[in-house]
Amino acid sequence: QVQLMESGGGLVQPGGSLRLSCQVSGTFQNWNVMSWYRQAVGKQRELVANIRSSRVRNYADFAKGRFTISRDNAKNTVDLQMNSLKPEDTAVYYCHVHRAVVGLPTSDYWGPGTQVTVSS
Repeated sequence: QVQLMESGGGLVQPGGSLRLSCQVSGTFQNWNVMSWYRQAVGKQRELVANIRSSRVRNYADFAKGRFTISRDNAKNTVDLQMNSLKPEDTAVYYCHVHRAVVGLPTSDYWGPGTQVTVSS
């Protein structure tokens, strides 16, 4: 059974930083893609950043230059370092992992989310 649990959310002032971490339980470690999404009130869920097993990273435009995604396969974690936070970054942040193995159905798992609030 695969479970994801995010941590590190909270209240931060504009310009501040937070580091989100996602712990993935289970024996499988080399996920094809590990991602962070976010969903603000009244808006659709959107990709923040992802990192492939090859370590290739992809960022949404709003995250470029401010956010950094990293993964540790040995610990089965994916982190999101967020700097220069803005009020518009306020959202629930979700961890997501994707696995695609030849000959098997693809697998996608989500965490329950962690609230990030940027406010003075």
